[in-house]
Amino acid sequence: MSDPSHPGRAWLFGDNIDTDQITPSRFIVSSDPDELATHAFEDLRPEFSGEVETGDFVVAGENFGSGSSREHSPLSLVGAGVSGVIAQSFARIFFRNAINLGLPVLICPGADAIDDGDEVSMDIDAGIVHNHTKGEQYDAEALPEFLQTLVEQGGLKAYTKAKLSE
Repeated sequence: MSDPSHPGRAWLFGDNIDTDQITPSRFIVSSDPDELATHAFEDLRPEFSGEVETGDFVVAGENFGSGSSREHSPLSLVGAGVSGVIAQSFARIFFRNAINLGLPVLICPGADAIDDGDEVSMDIDAGIVHNHTKGEQYDAEALPEFLQTLVEQGGLKAYTKAKLSE
């Protein structure tokens, strides 16, 4: 699924980034990924929505996505064209919401070696994060095969739709 030969820019965030920091609650009146993307990290890194490019990655420390269980936060990252989120650890509900929306996520204890702006890629099948800037790779927790399938299909809704049409 993941193609480590196509790196993207790392957007670095710290520990305990909650869902209100990813997508401020005042903007969750919409469920449109493109609209939500215009407000991703608006209060934390105002330049994000204007500068993020399709294929870039969000890289974070511990407990990424804590807070409320709303799907708007991973949906805003999908709308922004983020290829995946690499973090030292995730809040469980964000992790599962991301998978359900087809957003690749990897738990990578070595994510703290990645600097803002490094060119990185992820291989969710093998559980490897490549730092092309530094010529390094970091072990991550590979997604179980079923979760890989959900991500590859574009999320739970697309997966279910495909299964029902079989």
